[in-house]
Amino acid sequence: MSAPTAGTGRQKRRIGRSIGALAAGFAAGIVLTVATDAVLHAVGFFPPPGQPARDGPLVAATVYRTIYGVLGGYLIARLAPYRPMLHALTGGAVGLIVSAAGAAATWNLGLGAHWYPLALIVLAVPTAWAGARLRERQEPGLR
Repeated sequence: MSAPTAGTGRQKRRIGRSIGALAAGFAAGIVLTVATDAVLHAVGFFPPPGQPARDGPLVAATVYRTIYGVLGGYLIARLAPYRPMLHALTGGAVGLIVSAAGAAATWNLGLGAHWYPLALIVLAVPTAWAGARLRERQEPGLR
């Protein structure tokens, strides 16, 4: 059995911090989205769960989910141990995959216009990029 290399502990910490940055960005986006959805359902702006939504509420949801996507990308980039843009774009790619899976799972359920899940797919990576770009602008030497 060979002895571990000197950089093994540091490398594991960096991987752990990378995973933590991604998890924090995802958690922030999910918590904000679920909380906003719950409030908008409670006040009657959104229809009851399982009922089709009209375009107005879907536009509002697209706007706040876009903002939350930027915030999530920013948080990932802020917490990333190195290469913040790469970390944020990784988060955006995961968001794209999750959005595509959600669109596929709900496509024929009659929950609203098909433009909405397509918008979430299209916006996943650009919002993550925008969040990371905001972070880079705070500290230009981060790239």
